Amino acid sequence: MEKELQQLLEECISLSSEQDLETLQVVLSGVKNKLTGKNSTFIDGLLHMDRRLDNETCEIDIPITKMLDNTLGIVHGGFTATLLDTAMGTLANKLLPEGYAAVTSQLNIHYLSPGIGERLHCKASNVHKGRSTVVVEADVFRSDGKKIAHSSGSFFVVEKQHK
Repeated sequence: MEKELQQLLEECISLSSEQDLETLQVVLSGVKNKLTGKNSTFIDGLLHMDRRLDNETCEIDIPITKMLDNTLGIVHGGFTATLLDTAMGTLANKLLPEGYAAVTSQLNIHYLSPGIGERLHCKASNVHKGRSTVVVEADVFRSDGKKIAHSSGSFFVVEKQHK
């Protein structure tokens, strides 16, 4: 497996433009973020998420890189959705007692402006915490302060399974 991976990496490097190499570096450093424990999941690592959490809000910042681009050269809506879902889900889980978790049951997103600039900032806040559901809302802003998306999400409360 290691030999095949080394060969794949060498092929990718040889086929890459300077811009492609920058993106490959972003991807590999994101994987390293996960492997070294800087981020808790590969998606957090790949997006280089910087997360801050308290009892009221969850805020996440990510750099805008070419890896996030759609064919128009702006942030792909799926990455914006991932950022929103991650911030809202993190907060929903923080609000629950030990032994319980929140999983997304509905995600509603209004895309308002293109994702451009240097960074995206997402801030999630609680709307409702019940016994079986949590409702959270969040906004994403680009580096110039313009709001690019507004979202609400519903999360089922589930009991964690013991392994």
